[in-house]
Amino acid sequence: MAAVKDAVLERAVDLARQVAVEIAEEPHDVGEYLGAVREAERLVSHRFACTARGYRGWAWTVTVARVPRGRTATVCEAELLPGDDAILPRPWVPWSERLRPGDIGPGDVLPFRPDDPRLEPGFTPTGDPEVDEVAIDELALARVRVLSPQGISEAAERWYRGSRGPATPGSVASTGACGSCGFLVPLQGSLGTLFAVCANEWSPDDGKVVSLDHGCGAHSETDVDPAPTEWPAADPLLDENAVDVLELPARGERAAEAAPAAEVETVAEAEPVAEGEPVAEVAVTEVVTEVALGTEDASGTEDAPGTEDAPDAGTDADARPADGS
Repeated sequence: MAAVKDAVLERAVDLARQVAVEIAEEPHDVGEYLGAVREAERLVSHRFACTARGYRGWAWTVTVARVPRGRTATVCEAELLPGDDAILPRPWVPWSERLRPGDIGPGDVLPFRPDDPRLEPGFTPTGDPEVDEVAIDELALARVRVLSPQGISEAAERWYRGSRGPATPGSVASTGACGSCGFLVPLQGSLGTLFAVCANEWSPDDGKVVSLDHGCGAHSETDVDPAPTEWPAADPLLDENAVDVLELPARGERAAEAAPAAEVETVAEAEPVAEGEPVAEVAVTEVVTEVALGTEDASGTEDAPGTEDAPDAGTDADARPADGS
């Protein structure tokens, strides 16, 4: 049933504008009058355009009412409401649902979620003390809830695709994977087949969960590649004007040094002597004497000592009698 017209309330435009100006930050934020809306019997809302920046399509709405048979309008409420073409914010979401990973700070507490799909009951008491004691003490099933298969899958995908997976720049540039590092602490359960905890204080991932195919420059079995020195050796300097003086031995000294070698060579080249045949000592003696005294000219310009008194073979032949006696 449509509300009937109420002349008293519909004429209270000035009263409604005065109230709208009071609640607005600036008087000029209240624009032209947009009309009245009959909400119910003896209840009318007056609307004024909002000219404030960022509120296109919004209207100041002031609702007035009167008592039965009353002739005076009374303000019930006043507020800024959006119109059909108003710019609206995103739908309101409770704060517990607006939180994202990393938003929790020191002292903050998350609300309890009894239907969290990432968890499932960890242990349900059976009523048997012996069975419950084994489950709690030996199997460590004392937690009320544990990770569900969905929770394990989400965690594995988040860790593997995160900053400690195999696709990070540091992991791609590393020469060794975490799976072969001595600082790796393995995990238990199904997550241990793909992840472990880094225990290297020099690593940027110290104390964090890393994938087995992740990597960094602090691997226990890698070393720095040898790099060329920044101070290479300079080319040697050659002084072409310098003169090196060498002291050479005299000619006689050189001949004396070579005497033993010459003697050995002469003896080695001598023809073998048959047993019982006399050795020609004169020839050997002459060779040794010639080398030892340093004969200057082998052509006979200077006679060797001891050869002047030697008898000439030709002279002896001429001195023999012609008749052969």
